[in-house]
Order: sequence, then structure tokens, then C-alpha cells
Amino acid sequence: MADIFDTYVMAGAWDEMFERPGVPRRQYQALFAALQPLGARELRTRADQLARMFTDRGVTFDYAGVERPFPLDLIPRVIDAAEWDLVTRGVRQRIRALEAFLDDVYGDRQVFHDGVVPWRLLHSSPHYHRVAHGWRPPNGVRVHVGGTDLIRDEQGALRVLEDNVRTPSGVSYVLENRLAMTRTLPTLFSEQFVRPVEEYPARLLAALRAAAPAGVANPTVVLLTPGVYNAAYFEHALLARLMGIELVEGRDLVCENNRLYMITTYGRRPVHVVYRRVDDDFLDPLHFRGDSVLGCPGIVNAARAGNVTIANGVGNGVADDKLIYTYVPDLIAYYLGETALLPNVETYRLDEPDVCDQVLADADRLVLKPVDGAGGKGIVIGPVATPEQLASVREAVREDPRGWIAQRPVLLSTSPTLVGERPAPRHIDLRPFAVNDGDDVWLLPGGLTRVALPEGELVVNSSRGGGSKDTWVLGEAWPPAASVAVAAPSAAQWSPSRTAAWEGEQQ
Repeated sequence: MADIFDTYVMAGAWDEMFERPGVPRRQYQALFAALQPLGARELRTRADQLARMFTDRGVTFDYAGVERPFPLDLIPRVIDAAEWDLVTRGVRQRIRALEAFLDDVYGDRQVFHDGVVPWRLLHSSPHYHRVAHGWRPPNGVRVHVGGTDLIRDEQGALRVLEDNVRTPSGVSYVLENRLAMTRTLPTLFSEQFVRPVEEYPARLLAALRAAAPAGVANPTVVLLTPGVYNAAYFEHALLARLMGIELVEGRDLVCENNRLYMITTYGRRPVHVVYRRVDDDFLDPLHFRGDSVLGCPGIVNAARAGNVTIANGVGNGVADDKLIYTYVPDLIAYYLGETALLPNVETYRLDEPDVCDQVLADADRLVLKPVDGAGGKGIVIGPVATPEQLASVREAVREDPRGWIAQRPVLLSTSPTLVGERPAPRHIDLRPFAVNDGDDVWLLPGGLTRVALPEGELVVNSSRGGGSKDTWVLGEAWPPAASVAVAAPSAAQWSPSRTAAWEGEQQ
């Protein structure tokens, strides 16, 4: 039988699996050996099984107006224990620095007085909310869940592409991908210890309970969703089910005397923690958009009074503004006295006139991004952009330099991805998910690897036809027999019925 990698041709980028043609990297050797005996037709059959499984379970997304199963590639991404240790320490460091920054922004603002960050960035940020000033959460945590997007550059070094500390989404794919892989290709897991991912719901629930107002011994936690028409509703329903909490919409909540209640068939029930998947603008019509019906009037007042905790915190968007991203290494040094473990991609601040003029002149050699963009929207990759696109983005930047950043094009690393019946190199990134309970920042082992399925595409989002891979973090050694478990919870626990999509929330 021919080796399925016989026709695999490495691209010009760093290849995650191969050091050179036919020679896998150390962490991929066992996976490579397990995949080699599989024929191309068998791989295609397994891929079709995965697609049917995702369709049956409602793990789909809307692409170009068509509802389709979210693509999961059969060939997983593998990260060894040493590299995952670096990722863990680096992401924790960023979360701690951004927590300190948010506490400062809505407190003493010493970082601005000391000139580390210019005042103009605060006053011009669309996500700075005055209502949050002077309001400190019960356990000091504002970033209960963080999603830090990582890429690997041409030299194989990990770099941070952006931080997401508002309502980062996509963790449902991590859980569903692992469940599907263990059922479709269980033999791939037999030769090595792959760290499990099913601990995430329990970790998240513990962090949310730890954030409850003082004096509440047994807090009631709910997940606030915009509703069934939100593209990420699948994730909301899955997480609520796995955490054993109520999934509510704004119409299910009511505030009275600065206290929040959930309306049930047995009457009103006090609510102490709200894990919201509703953006700030729609959270409370008394303080934000007055026409919103997705949130609950008065919920911000109840939180300011200390009677309910909103996770993630109101106003967090000021910290994941892509212009603030350029200052994160400085924030790490300022608040923590440390050097950033995970460097940023080289980035230009266009609110500086001289820099802006130079970037506009070189727009055809740079990547331009709106500071508030999400889902890959608005990004212009200069080297492959049309003259019309370049002219349009230059005009947009001239009108609002504060609203844009520019970065050098990074050729994202590639990973073998099943295209038809054969693997081919496709560009990928990684979103690790961090959970902060106030005492520790825990990372879900692996996170979400997104893959750009069209050949040559560098934007990995599903809105551009992207998919995902199961992400394996290898342990140092096999754990005791009782804890070796790659299977996810039972099918009865994992039966969401709605559709999922990456772009459903602002991140």
C-alpha cells in the first residue's frame, strides 16, 4: 500500500509535522506511524463519517448562505509537553498583565500617568465604558475566560496575533473535535498519552462560582445567550448543559432593587453570576443601546451594587483593542516586571502620523487590520490585494488612522490537511483558552487549531472557508491507569441540537 504522504509537498512555510520531506518531527513520529497504514480511500471514508457525525449533532456553520458541517480535519496537530509549557506560561503572563491593566483603567489609571500608554488611546477607545469606572468585581477578576490567538512564524517561533478578553468563542469545537476523533479514529490515541480536554466545563464553572458576590455560599450561575438565532448558540447550549446551569435569554431575567432574578415556573430565583455571551452594547439598555432586547435592564446597576457578577467584565474591550495589543509587552514589564515570553507580530501604530504615511506608501507589502475587527473581517493583505482594495483601505486609514494597525505579512505555519484523498499543506493558527478563578490561570490543554482550507489562504476563519483540527498536547508520560481516558462524556450528555459558527460573537 502506498504511503499517504508520498505525494505530500512541503510549502515554503514552517511545516508543523515534517522537518524535511518524509522525516516527521519527534512529537509526530507515533502519529505518522499510525497514519501510514491507512489508505487514501479509508481516510476519505473516515472524513465523511466525521462530517455526518457533525451534521447529526448540529455542529454546523453558515458559509456563503449554506448550512454545512464545520470541517474537522482527520490529521491532528501535535504539541509536545515542553512547548505547551511555554504556551501556558506565556498566555498566563498576558492574562495577568491584561487583568492588571483593566484594574488600572477602571481605577487609578497610573499606567497613563506614567506614560506607558498614551491617554489618547483610552479616550478614543470605543470599548471604554465610564459606567465601569470605580467598579471592582468581587474577586478582582475581569477576564474569567481569555482566548489568545497564536501563530508560528517562518522560523518556527510562536507569536501572539491578538488577545480576546470580551466573549471569546470556539471552545465547543475543541470539545466536539476530541469526541469525534476518539470515536472515528480511536487507534491514533493508542501509542501516546494525549492530555484530555473534558475538564474545561468543570474548570469554568468553578471559576464562575469563585467570582460570586461576597457572602453567597451556594451561588446560582446562568449563561446568558442572545438566543437561538445567534450563530454560536450551539456553544452556549453545550456549555450550559455540561456545567449543569441554566441557559437564559434577556427576557428570562429581571432586576429589582439592584438584584437580579431568573423567572422560572416556580417564581423568581436569585441569580449571582452571569456568564454572558452578549456583547456590552446589547447587555443593558439602560446604559448601552436603548433598543436592545437581548440583555436585561438594570443588570449593570445590580453588578455595580455588588449583588451579581458579570463574566467577562463590562468594558473589557479596551484591553483587546488591537492598538492596545501593541503595548502588551510594555504592560507585562510595567505590571509584572517581566519580559514577554510570547512576542507579538511586528506591528505599526497608525495613529502616529509619520508611521501612517510610511505604511500607506508600503500598503502593498503589509497587512492592514481594523483595530475592532473580528472573524477576519476588514483585513487587507497587501501582497495579494487588488489595486481597488488597496485604494479603498488607504482611504479608510486616512479617514481614521486610530482605527487601524499594520503588520508585516507572516507566512503562518502549515500542517498536513486532508484535501480530497491526500494530505496537502494548509496554514493554521491556535487559540488556547484560559480560565481565571482569581488564584490561578488554567489553560485548556490544546485549544482550537483553525485551518485555512483554500490553498494559499492565510485567514483561517470559517467565514473564509476555514475549518479546524483536534489539538493534541502530549503528556510527559502515561498517567496512572485509572486516569487514562480519551473518551468524552456519554452521548446523552453531548447532544446539542443547534448550529455553531465561529463568527457568531464579536470574537
